[in-house]
Amino acid sequence: MKELVRTRQLTKSYGPAEVVSGVNMNLRRGEIYGFLGPNGAGKSTVMKMLLGLVKPTGGEIEIFGEKLLPGSTEHLKRIGHLIETPVFYEKLTAEQNLELHTEYMGYYKEGAIRDALEMVQLAATYDKPVKQFSLGMKQRLGIARAIVTRPELLLLDEPINGLDPEGIQAMRQLFVRIRDEWGTAILISSHLLSEVEQVADTIGVIDGGRLLREVSMETVHASTTEYVEIVTSNVSLAAFVLVDTLEIENIKQMGDNTIRIYDTKLSPEVLAKGLIASDVPIQSINRRHHSLEEYFFDMIKGGNEHVATH
Repeated sequence: MKELVRTRQLTKSYGPAEVVSGVNMNLRRGEIYGFLGPNGAGKSTVMKMLLGLVKPTGGEIEIFGEKLLPGSTEHLKRIGHLIETPVFYEKLTAEQNLELHTEYMGYYKEGAIRDALEMVQLAATYDKPVKQFSLGMKQRLGIARAIVTRPELLLLDEPINGLDPEGIQAMRQLFVRIRDEWGTAILISSHLLSEVEQVADTIGVIDGGRLLREVSMETVHASTTEYVEIVTSNVSLAAFVLVDTLEIENIKQMGDNTIRIYDTKLSPEVLAKGLIASDVPIQSINRRHHSLEEYFFDMIKGGNEHVATH
């Protein structure tokens, strides 16, 4: 995959405070990149620098194979974005707001506005003034505005804010569809790690302005520890049977009713059979691996910079 975005030692300071520090990011065509970090980590600032809304203090940005120079605007025609809370002309309809945007962008493809509204499930409200929209509807309209020009690069800053679970699932499916059908590269910042885990091809973990790691989700899944999780109403008996009878060496109690087994030499089926034979009540038993959330917090706690791994 060809890289659409490359940053090298990208840095931004406000006075003595360095909010982005030496970031080396690589975003490829047809890739969803999950940009993860706590509030104030520098995610939005990096996105604003990619759009030219904030001027870097140091380093360089390359977009679509060309270095981004002060005053560069031509690349913006190929980018869709949703940064922070979307703002609209409240008295105008969703359709009218998108008409103004496409005119400003010089994009005049017939049917594009209706297509975008349908994709975010707002087609039925196209003639309704935006002032009557809920927070979630405005967020959907912001996404529609970002995708209406079929961009090659899509920058989405916390795009599922204000959406209900059904809306989150719909947008997740939409992002994957845009990647697969249009070949669009998508940079998504989010604090909802479980949602990023379900769509991202690559993640970048940023904290304190430093990119700690850039790694493919395949690598994350391959490197995370696998374990068997047992939920039982009698943890003490289960632990005794696992260690004394089944000779499991590596277990850990998680709360009042859960045990994790990191010694995976026995299958969940064999474990269940052994526990049931000793009258251990089992509510559930499943093979799992550490989530992206656990990987993320381990990374933040470690705080060490890592080489990018694709």
